[in-house]
Amino acid sequence: MYIEVVPNRDSNPCILLRESYRQDGKVCKRTLANLSKLPTEAIEGLRGFLRGGTFVEDFSQSFEIIRSQPYGHVAAVLGTLRQIGLDHDLDPQRCTERDLVVAMIVARILEPGSKLATARGLGQEAPLSALVEELDLPDVDESKLYAALDWLYVRQGAIEQRLARRHLQEGSLVLYDVTSTYFEGRCCPLARLGYSRDGKKGTLQIVFGLLCNQAGCPVAVEVFTGNTGDPKTLTPQV
Repeated sequence: MYIEVVPNRDSNPCILLRESYRQDGKVCKRTLANLSKLPTEAIEGLRGFLRGGTFVEDFSQSFEIIRSQPYGHVAAVLGTLRQIGLDHDLDPQRCTERDLVVAMIVARILEPGSKLATARGLGQEAPLSALVEELDLPDVDESKLYAALDWLYVRQGAIEQRLARRHLQEGSLVLYDVTSTYFEGRCCPLARLGYSRDGKKGTLQIVFGLLCNQAGCPVAVEVFTGNTGDPKTLTPQV
């Protein structure tokens, strides 16, 4: 048996349940029922059943949910990142370090936190676990994330050149601004006593400048010692 749709010139097509058989060596068919008045869902259900499907009255009883993980937010951010080509800007060739950096970028947007928090967020049952599957990441811990940042730092110049070629044109407007943040700890070679924009007097500072195109798209960033005056950061950017 099968379902056949017979077109009508001046009305809706006729939907028939038919059966094929052989008579005197010839293939013949006969109509068993007219299904034209049935709802589309019923017709499609019958069509699937005739193809060998199984009828399930309550779909929720046909499977057991073992684990459910959020995916839409990861797909949206990771898909956008790939669409604008940022993964290729990081490095044209895919590697584990590039995937870890991509994961940290997505995590920074969705679940901002420390590298330890990000590593935990990439665990199997964690909110960002879908990233592990999408990027096929190995077991992630904070030491691997820090190592990926070292890999990124070595390639910063080449990455910024690729961004500049794509987002800057000859004679175009370039936007540059400087800010600073206070630093907790005593081991950073760039941390110095300086002007605190956070109002944290007497604390070590780090100064950094961000260069963007006229649409506000970041192209380059540089970090300076905390006692560097704003005008002195401009020459290296030029």
